[in-house]
Amino acid sequence: MQKNAILLKFIIPSIIGVLMFLFPLQVDGGTTIPVAYLANLMNEMIGLDNVVLIVVILINLSSLLTIVFSWFITPSSEFIGSLFKTNNIWVVLRFLGALFSLMAYFVFGPEVINSEVTGSLMLYDLLPTLFSIFLFAGVLLPLLLNYGLLEFVGTLFAKVMRPLFTLPGRSTVDNLASWVGDGTVGVLLTSKQYEQGFYSEREAAVIATTFSVVSITFSIVILDLIGLMDYFGLFYMTIIIAGVIAALIMPRIPPLSRIQDNYHVEGRELDESIPSGHNMFSWGYNKALQRASKAKGFADFAKDGIKTVGDMWFAVLPIVMAIGTIGTIFAEYTPLFSWIGAPFVPILEMMGIPEARAASESLFIGFTDMFLPSILIEDVASDMTRFIIGTLSITQLIYLSEVGGVILGSKIPIGLGRLFVIFLLRTIITLPIITIIAHMIF
Repeated sequence: MQKNAILLKFIIPSIIGVLMFLFPLQVDGGTTIPVAYLANLMNEMIGLDNVVLIVVILINLSSLLTIVFSWFITPSSEFIGSLFKTNNIWVVLRFLGALFSLMAYFVFGPEVINSEVTGSLMLYDLLPTLFSIFLFAGVLLPLLLNYGLLEFVGTLFAKVMRPLFTLPGRSTVDNLASWVGDGTVGVLLTSKQYEQGFYSEREAAVIATTFSVVSITFSIVILDLIGLMDYFGLFYMTIIIAGVIAALIMPRIPPLSRIQDNYHVEGRELDESIPSGHNMFSWGYNKALQRASKAKGFADFAKDGIKTVGDMWFAVLPIVMAIGTIGTIFAEYTPLFSWIGAPFVPILEMMGIPEARAASESLFIGFTDMFLPSILIEDVASDMTRFIIGTLSITQLIYLSEVGGVILGSKIPIGLGRLFVIFLLRTIITLPIITIIAHMIF
């Protein structure tokens, strides 16, 4: 293949990929990215009721085929096996996801499962968005992965990402996709690269739990809930400051620091050294062209995208339904999170946070769903307290109803216990930073 043709093969798909995943788009007064915009547009065209029905069918089909291929029949192909053959824990969780989806859709069984704040919240508010996001992101991810963009960016940023965040340079694209676009897109991209052997177990866990921040759009929704829309600039600046400080600290302390640098694909450890005779730019350019020259035609592009979409639909959607419903049940129908927050009342008072008891009740409930802290705190009189809790709910980052559920449903090797510890550590690290800034603002 001629060099000019390879160059175009690198440049054109990479530019399209950047535009689709990283380019901020102003729509109806809000900021989004083209992938998320297309996902929302598709849902509007199909109609919410139809999308929900499709999601219910996918989740139940996943559960049925998982039981069949995990317990009774050996899969005849590697693709079927990768989708539906799994261990007993995931079989049970997929079954629960299917059961919860049917209970929420047909409104039968205990109200704690199908109510508007538990199962129905998952099925009607969250899963339709994930369904469409997974479709467009999955199909278009090869534009970022397969044509040299990550090799080029990774070489340029290796000397920044390694010393600051203990990560390879190519993770820059993941991190930007999460910060600018959507946390679930970042997790999807990270999981895909981990499966291909470009990230170690530790690196994948660090990226997924440190940079998968919600989009600016979600931040605006939080601000609207707590009635502080006039503070958007200061609000998002606080998120960035607290988030970057947490990103500097978290990879260097347990549990993330204790995860091994083992690779999903043996022998694929990433070499970021630059040979003599090259600088960062020339070597990155060279590696990008090498990668682009190996990329195959449209059929392989489509096959790769379909596999990613299938993996997300059949593996992740049931897990998010199951874990998200269970988490919101604990949040809405038990005093568990109030009990956990009670010992922190004196600490919050010492930090000068007004209405500390109300704040403490919403301090840890964000582990189940990002919106719950802001909903609980919206009637609190103090602007400072609402600002602190609203900001904290975003910098805590791990919540089971979306990002946490997607992480657990992916192949990134991090379990529920570790996720909760990471959530607690992020709370401990970012709360004082947010509080100091809040005292400067209010």
